Amino acid sequence: PIGLQNLFVINTALTQKKSRVFTTAFIVIFFDVTLALACFFGIGAIMQSSEYIQMGILLVGSLIVVWIGISLLRAHDTMDTSTKVDVPILKVITTACIVTWFNPQALIDGSMMLGAFRATLPAAESTNFIIGVALASFTWFLGISTILSIFSGKFTDKILRGINIVCGIVIIFYGIKLFVNFIQMLLPLL
Repeated sequence: PIGLQNLFVINTALTQKKSRVFTTAFIVIFFDVTLALACFFGIGAIMQSSEYIQMGILLVGSLIVVWIGISLLRAHDTMDTSTKVDVPILKVITTACIVTWFNPQALIDGSMMLGAFRATLPAAESTNFIIGVALASFTWFLGISTILSIFSGKFTDKILRGINIVCGIVIIFYGIKLFVNFIQMLLPLL
């Protein structure tokens, strides 16, 4: 699925000045790496310890994800780089935190995948593995930021709008799927 972090970085790379693109990339990398560390070192165990925690994450996360998808459908971003688009840095940090730490897909997938890797790796290899995960995050987010900011002149308002619509629809469906998972967990408890 399209990751919310990727979408945030892509939209920033297509619409913001280069200094903001790379600032955003580094902020997203920070949250991505901290989430990977938290997942690798134990958040999965906390989530697995309580069905109610899982349900809470699914419910709140599904609502946040659907809201993000709807916001994308309603967005009328423009490729007009002459417009002053100075988003306050606090808003960039808040958005990066939300699309990382409040994203149930990232929490669940990261916890299960990274937790499972940690459980199967010898201790000596664990450090190298999590360092590799962090390096992959740097490489990915800086790579897409660089490539898209270089070629942002090739994108039109129509292409950006199309990307937002496709991504918004996919994200809404994903949010609905998370809500259905919540309902499936809730039904046996009723």
